[in-house]
Amino acid sequence: MSLLINFLLGASWAFAFIGAVIFFYLFLHVGIFYSILGSFLGAIPGLFLVLLIEYFIMRQEKLDELKKQTELLNILVKQKESW
Repeated sequence: MSLLINFLLGASWAFAFIGAVIFFYLFLHVGIFYSILGSFLGAIPGLFLVLLIEYFIMRQEKLDELKKQTELLNILVKQKESW
């Protein structure tokens, strides 16, 4: 699962970079200001995907941590009951 998520994260970064480069060269004949603006606009879909995947990674890490805490709390409750 982690391998797939990391692959998708890398692909999203590549998508953002390629979008920025394509839009930069697409608007370069118009002017440098418009080409820089176009590169930011071209990177937005890829950066959105990066943000989305990072959010899912953060939620998964939080869920894993909560599972560990629940397991530890169950152990403590069993120890207290055995007293």
